Amino acid sequence: MKDNSRVVAITGASNGMGLEATKLFASKDWIVYAGARRVDKIPTDEGIIPLALDVTNSASNRAFVDRILAEQGQIDVLINNAGYGEYGPAEEIPMANIRKQFETNFFGAVELTQLILPTMRSKGFGRIVNISSVGGYVYTPLGAYYHATKAAIQQWSDVLDTEVAQFGIHSVCVNPGSTKSDWNSIALENAEKNLQADSPYAPLVATVKKGFERVYKGGPTSAELAQDFYKAATASKPELRYYHSIGDRMMVRVAKAHPKLWRKGLDFVLKHI
Repeated sequence: MKDNSRVVAITGASNGMGLEATKLFASKDWIVYAGARRVDKIPTDEGIIPLALDVTNSASNRAFVDRILAEQGQIDVLINNAGYGEYGPAEEIPMANIRKQFETNFFGAVELTQLILPTMRSKGFGRIVNISSVGGYVYTPLGAYYHATKAAIQQWSDVLDTEVAQFGIHSVCVNPGSTKSDWNSIALENAEKNLQADSPYAPLVATVKKGFERVYKGGPTSAELAQDFYKAATASKPELRYYHSIGDRMMVRVAKAHPKLWRKGLDFVLKHI
């Protein structure tokens, strides 16, 4: 390992925010270990080491961490970014898909963190950056299990921070809102796939699809959100939450402080799409 070099491990690095974060950290002279199932989509620019990673597989997670530690001896920052939206009616989504949602969005991050923490403790420093969402607080129909995973990772991250701060390690969350990426289309495709035959929820899926198509046209790009990843990873006095905009922050405040108001607003929007 080069003197004074910094090492970051990024999951879900083959597209969207993970891909842009990979390129951003490399441009700032970090050694980037970029993990994803589709390794062919990860760039091979200087400073980027693409590795196969399936966060739902324990052997894959261990091989990912072992490779980095064998080559670098340390991991300064772990960015738990891998995730997707298993959308659909809460009544109809198969349990296998629900478990996959939690394995990908939550349990994968937990396992990788457990594997990495011993080395961070021995070095006396480290940063765990967990990519949550404003969806950890706010919600829409069809996203029951996605929202549950994002709420879970936030509570877990906060508790973890209370435990590891004594060792010079911090656990923080980045909470993006609407984003110009493939996330929206994948979530909606899953919502349609998870509909049962002659489902009574079909009209709701059509309504939510229209709403998403409008909202996600105006969001920030993945490259812009990658800047939030970098800030969360490098701030000398890290915050527990990082939001991209004042609008995102205010939306969360309303949902937390006035849950009935959020629900009324949501119902109004759904009726007028």
